[in-house]
Amino acid sequence: MLERAWAAGVEGILVPAIGPDAWDGLLQLPRQDRRLQVALGIHPQLLPELPEADDGPALERLDALLSSGGAVAVGECGLDGPSAQGAPMERQLRVLDEHARLARKHRLPLLVHCQRAHPVLEEWLERTSPPEAGLVLHSYSGGPGRVAEYVSRGCHLSFAGPVSWTEARKPVEALKLTPRERLLVETDAPDQAPAPHRGGRNEPAFLLRVVEATAAVLGEPREATGALVAENARRLFRAFKP
Repeated sequence: MLERAWAAGVEGILVPAIGPDAWDGLLQLPRQDRRLQVALGIHPQLLPELPEADDGPALERLDALLSSGGAVAVGECGLDGPSAQGAPMERQLRVLDEHARLARKHRLPLLVHCQRAHPVLEEWLERTSPPEAGLVLHSYSGGPGRVAEYVSRGCHLSFAGPVSWTEARKPVEALKLTPRERLLVETDAPDQAPAPHRGGRNEPAFLLRVVEATAAVLGEPREATGALVAENARRLFRAFKP
């Protein structure tokens, strides 16, 4: 998989954690290959599977791991509407608050998931200072109407495979409205594979398809779009700088 990614022109891969069990293993990746960097966090979709009593100790451990270096961002964390039955939104917000605090403390960008919870996220952003290092709304799903508000709050918007899907409307319109300096792309592998791989397992090599779709939406050459999003990523995630 990595050989296919490098052959496709991918220059770096950021692998975000979804839960504490993955943290130690992920931290080994940059030691093996500096093109592989990691983020550490707790995904809101995982919270229903984790005892709430463990939130505090897990976040204390996260603080200690971030202090030791090795991670270039905090996350993936955030808010997930469908998970609220197993992890009430109040708990999700407390955990997100702590991730944001740690991102500010360690001067790292924050990687935020938001699915069917954008009104709650907007309220959170109104009362929360985003990390100075940056905040990324990963696999952006908020539609075009929220772009200006999120950008005004200091967010970067990252787009994935859906911008390449034939019926895509909201992601495409949101992409058009995103300032170039706040634009990122991703695969969200193994999910959301871009066309023509839709329905199959996604992988980092398919990032080229997302770049091509993004360039087509913007009416720009693929090479220019690729250079733009690469520079934006390097500016956010310092370990990727040459």
